[in-house]
Amino acid sequence: MQKNWLLVVLAAVFEVMWVAGLKYADQLWEWALTAIAIMISFAVLIYSGKRLPTSTVYAVFVGLGTAGTVIVEMAFFGEPFSWMKVGLIALLLAGIIGLKVVTHEHGGDSHKEGEVA
Repeated sequence: MQKNWLLVVLAAVFEVMWVAGLKYADQLWEWALTAIAIMISFAVLIYSGKRLPTSTVYAVFVGLGTAGTVIVEMAFFGEPFSWMKVGLIALLLAGIIGLKVVTHEHGGDSHKEGEVA
């Protein structure tokens, strides 16, 4: 199961990439990389969503993507630093960790036997 949660984190990393690409891409190759990041992000998210509780996977994906986007904007693209944003990101991450802690994982695939994943 741990591998699937790492894949959710990977999907969120690609989400941060494509969000930055949507904002900053100017050339064709940059748009192509943005499109590839979108495809990888959602493919990995869908794969994980089939093996973990979907609502928690999506909440973690969106939360990490949001936090990552804000951090990347401040670190690399000149967004002004704000303690308020940092505090809210910490609160968001605390909620994500809380969701992960209270989510009951089932051993193996979350689909019923015989069902196509």
